[in-house]
Amino acid sequence: MNLIKPRKLNPGDTIAVVSPSWGGPGKFPYRYNAGKRQLIEEFNVRVVEMPHALKSPEWVHANPKARAEDLMAAFADPSINGIIASIGGDDSIRLLPYLDFEIIRNNPKCFMGYSDTTVLHFACLKAGLGSFYGPSIMAGFGENCGVQPYTKASVFKTVFSNQIIGEIDEADEWTVEHLEWEDPSNQTRKRKMESPLGRAFLQGAGIKCGPLIGGCVDVFPMLLGTALWPDKPAFKGAILFLETSEDAPPVDDIKRILRNLGVQGVLTDLNGILIGRPGGNVADLRQYDAAIQSVIKEEFGLTEIPIIAQMDFGHTEPMFTIPYGVQMEINCDTQKITILEAACV
Repeated sequence: MNLIKPRKLNPGDTIAVVSPSWGGPGKFPYRYNAGKRQLIEEFNVRVVEMPHALKSPEWVHANPKARAEDLMAAFADPSINGIIASIGGDDSIRLLPYLDFEIIRNNPKCFMGYSDTTVLHFACLKAGLGSFYGPSIMAGFGENCGVQPYTKASVFKTVFSNQIIGEIDEADEWTVEHLEWEDPSNQTRKRKMESPLGRAFLQGAGIKCGPLIGGCVDVFPMLLGTALWPDKPAFKGAILFLETSEDAPPVDDIKRILRNLGVQGVLTDLNGILIGRPGGNVADLRQYDAAIQSVIKEEFGLTEIPIIAQMDFGHTEPMFTIPYGVQMEINCDTQKITILEAACV
């Protein structure tokens, strides 16, 4: 997987905001404005909205072509240095007919978001561009009472640097508490933090390396069978990262998705799997870990592939930013996880 690396972001750069899936800024403008303000204050950047980014959720839903035009214009505009999704959603896939992969390939720049934005990360993969599975404006940069230090540090190391990223540390605390966005006063209320369970090295031994690929597993069924789903060689020797949305999908749904990857031959080719701490109202934080291991180990007989769970990415906060296509090393003996190169030039 030989992807183009974008230029790193610098203080003073211009970041464009797009709403590729849900019109969250139009629904909760105070939350969007908090995220925009905190992004500007913490990273000293300029933020501009693409023409349709702040439209109502109803308008955004009804106009996938306009959403795609915003994204393409942001890539094509030489005055824009990076692009961040305002929020996730559930229908970025509807942008597919209107995407121009040549525009993405010929105008490499930092693109960031998570959740349903997984679709557009796979679009960047198809175009040959490395992108970043990390915070969005409203979730992450818009965190209650300010950007979490762990999240901020990871964004700096990954997107605002052209140095080797290095070891991925664990966060000291985390939260999935949901404070209703309908109440603006909640923005100044810190969410309840929990102590981590600790990373779980479920199986594997020795050292494995490979390029990073993955996203929100809930989104995979929308990608399968489309032009965005990578050819099998893209997974050869890769490290697959997976996380679940705030909808907390049933365990059996996750098993079915993994079985699909298994019969495609994807699982056999992998050098490792990373599992994000589950988002949403999940009583048993280990339930996905056990389900994923049962499919990989028991159903497909893959007993040696490293599987590491309870990691700090996806739908809990704080999160580290994952660069697509960049080499990661999993050391099962020392239980260290390290990104071996820079994600930007």
